[in-house]
Amino acid sequence: MQGQWFHLIRRPDGMPRPEDFALVSGPLPDLAADEVLVENLFLSVDPYMRECMDAEWALHQPLEGRSLGRVIASRAATLPVGSLVYHRQGWRSHAVLPAAGAVVLTPPPGVPLRAWLGLLGGTGLTAYVALTRIARLQPGEDVFINAAGGGVGMAAALMARRLGAGRIVGSTGSASKAQALMAQGIFDQVVDYHDAHATEALQAALPGGAQIALENVGGQQLDQTISLMAERGRIAWVGAVSLYNGSGAPPQPKLYDIVGKSLTLQGFLVRDYRPVQGELEDWLLPALQQGELPLADTVVHGLERCADALIAMLQGKNLGKMVLALQGAAAQ
Repeated sequence: MQGQWFHLIRRPDGMPRPEDFALVSGPLPDLAADEVLVENLFLSVDPYMRECMDAEWALHQPLEGRSLGRVIASRAATLPVGSLVYHRQGWRSHAVLPAAGAVVLTPPPGVPLRAWLGLLGGTGLTAYVALTRIARLQPGEDVFINAAGGGVGMAAALMARRLGAGRIVGSTGSASKAQALMAQGIFDQVVDYHDAHATEALQAALPGGAQIALENVGGQQLDQTISLMAERGRIAWVGAVSLYNGSGAPPQPKLYDIVGKSLTLQGFLVRDYRPVQGELEDWLLPALQQGELPLADTVVHGLERCADALIAMLQGKNLGKMVLALQGAAAQ
């Protein structure tokens, strides 16, 4: 049986280009004892992948990523053919992996499988941990989210609304994206940070300052986040997407206002909060089943578009979580 894999064939210089990757075909290996063959259905496309390309990912090897698929052959008694699973062998049509390397999923009626890459996956868990464990959002508190149209940004806005936040204000990278986010009915205000009057518009939208912020961008936009905070506000630092494609020293934010405002700025790694996954699912699954929540994702179809989807996500062309759907995904 043949499979396909995306390889990284050269280290990107700045923004990745399609020619940095190659789609390779070849025979799939035979299964060893306790191994399964998974046909991948959905692949996750995430900002962290850009950092991996600088050193962590080996050249001319299949790449890594969160994935959802169906077991189509098995030599593991615990994982029969037909099982739907989550695993981390992405960027490929099929994955051979030990049964212990897969998590069995049983989506309830009305909940698409791909939700386990978005609101119910690492993206949603990041947003939920940021709001409930790091920033400790309380009902009525105002929230600021930059990279508001990204996967974590949109998930955080949806969750903040359900947690009883006051005003929810965001910034994003284009006027059209700001309009699209406003059309979702989640945010009270979204501003294009390129606009010459962006700072004034954000200050007007948060006249008393934000008690809570999710920082997804870093660099100079972290300065803006700090400037928008109310005294004793809490900032959950999730990522720094503005720096992933850069070379040389990143711009240094002016951090002293953290002292002047008695702010809390705390980073975290979502992998340290895996036990919270069950709590997240218990909270969101009923709402997803009843159609109360959008999946907040952008779906690109076809394994051959892996690199295109990654580049589009890094350029901010997605709205919500970027997901790649492979052949066979339509049934899920």
